[in-house]
Order: sequence, then C-alpha cells, then structure tokens
Amino acid sequence: MKLGVIGCGYWGPNLVRNFNAVDGCTVVGVSDLRPERLNYIGSLYPNIKTLTTDCNELLHHKTIDAIVIATPVSTHFSLGMEALEHGKHVLMEKPMTATSEQAEVLIETAERSKLVLMVDHTFIYTGAIRKIKEIITSGELGELYYFDSVRVNLGMFQHDVNVIWDLAPHDVYIMDHLLARTPRAISATGVAHFDTDVENIAYIAVQYDDNLIGHIHVNWLAPVKVRKTLICGSKKMIVYDDVEPSEKVKVYNKGVEYLQNRDEVYDILVQYRTGDMTAPHIDLTEALHRIAREFVDAVAEDRPALTDGTAGYRTVRMLEAANTSLKAGGKVIKL
Repeated sequence: MKLGVIGCGYWGPNLVRNFNAVDGCTVVGVSDLRPERLNYIGSLYPNIKTLTTDCNELLHHKTIDAIVIATPVSTHFSLGMEALEHGKHVLMEKPMTATSEQAEVLIETAERSKLVLMVDHTFIYTGAIRKIKEIITSGELGELYYFDSVRVNLGMFQHDVNVIWDLAPHDVYIMDHLLARTPRAISATGVAHFDTDVENIAYIAVQYDDNLIGHIHVNWLAPVKVRKTLICGSKKMIVYDDVEPSEKVKVYNKGVEYLQNRDEVYDILVQYRTGDMTAPHIDLTEALHRIAREFVDAVAEDRPALTDGTAGYRTVRMLEAANTSLKAGGKVIKL
C-alpha cells in the first residue's frame, strides 16, 4: 500500500515513522504548509520523494492508495471527502470531524465507495486499555457501576476550541470502547475564567441504562498533570493511571454489598469487602505501531477497522452534545 500523509506538525512525524516500519506499506508522500517541516521529514526519510506544500498533489496522486490526515479538526471533513472521492482509504486524527453530521457524510461516502475509513483513537491500541477491555469483557469486574475520568494539566490553552473538544475526546472514546453501551443522555457544565468564550474547565456526565454513569473532568488550569480513570464494578474495581511509569493498571478486589435485614424491611446493612490489589502485565508495543498495522490490515482484508468511522461518529456525537449542554448551562441533552 502506498500512503500519503497530510500534516506534519507534532503528530505527523510519528505517523510517518510507524507506517514506514509496517510491512506492506510505504510512505511515498508528505504534505505540510511549512517548508521547514518538509525539510525535516526529508532529512529523516530521503526515500520519500514527494514533499509538497500543496496537499492536492497527494489527494490526486494516481499511485497513492491511502491518505493519513493529521491536520486541525476544522479541515478533516473537506480533506477526508476529497480523499474518499478520489478513491483513497482514509485514516484521520481525532476528533474525526467538527460535527456529527460531517462524520455521517464521511461514513456514507466511504461505505458507498467500499473504502476503509479509520480514526486514530490512539489509546484504544495501548497495552493498558487493551488489558482493561480484556478484564471487563471477561466479567471479572461484575456489573459495571461507573466510569470516572480526570484529565487535567496547566495549559495548553487553545484559541479555536474549548477544553471539551481539546482534552475530552480521549476519555470519551476510551469510555465508549470500554463500556460498549449506548448512552441515553449527556450534560456538561464549565466556565471560561478569562476574557474569552472558550471554556477552560468542564465536567461531563453521561447517563446509561442500568444505573451506569460516566463522568469526565477536563481542565487546562491545574497545577499538576493528572490522567487517571476509575472503573467500578460489583466485584472488582480498576484504577488506570496513564502518568504512572509502571503498573498503569491496578485491579482492586474491593467493594460493598448491601444486605437487607429480612425482619426489618428498612434496615439496610452495608458490608465492605477488601481484598488484594493486582497489577497485570501490560504489553508495551507502541500504540501507533498497532494503529498502522490495523489500518494496513483493514485495507488488505477489506474489513472495518477497530476504530472505524462509526466509532469516530459516536465520539463526535457525544462531544457535540456535551458542548451543546455546556453552552446551555448544563441542560440535559437526550441522545
């Protein structure tokens, strides 16, 4: 598969490196608006012959089979449509699009053209999330009670998107992947502390059936960097700390049981259960390598990718609803 990469800022070089290392794929072209970035890529990969500031050279290139889009989200829809309409398979950065309607159009176009449309939901391919998914699927946690995630740090403040669109996509798609449930409603509150309408702190609540709740806290104005998720089940609980250098996933055999006294209907007894903590082995394979492999294999096998357009749509839909709720002062948005 011959591949072109559009966008070579922070993430683009990582994509080029990983796709170059995957059997069955060759990066033949890179596009970026800044010549210095193209010179940098050219110095690292002299075998890449097409280095251009005009992305149309890649989009219209007859021998390129697939396009990777690593540009600002505002450009994703137009670039994605152009690539699909020229018969290219597409991998795009998260969030997939700026609106759920745009995502739907891309999905329909890819399906009609029988092309692979994939979104780079990076954390889904990490060893930590793969292990957590394995534990949940096995039933080891029991009935799921909640998903509670915190993603905060000091900066980087954005001028074009608020903190929900900047930080929350990761936690939204992780929650969607791990819980594998359809949310009923979503609400969000937040505030912009400076002379701008761009919120720098937000709290998102997602309601599911069976009393399952998801909660996400994102913040640009925190003194420390925190990337921590708690997943609670009736049998066991998981703490996932992405900042932790080792033992990112810890499984706690802890919980509570409610025992009702048969003699007194209203007498509820709470019994606490405390057991061992285990830290399962985590595969350290780079997530981007798995993403590149999954994209190449999905194209070769003519199948949807794990994080396909539909997964991207679900994430955008929840972000969109959360942002609508935020602007409406926390109004509950039915999904």
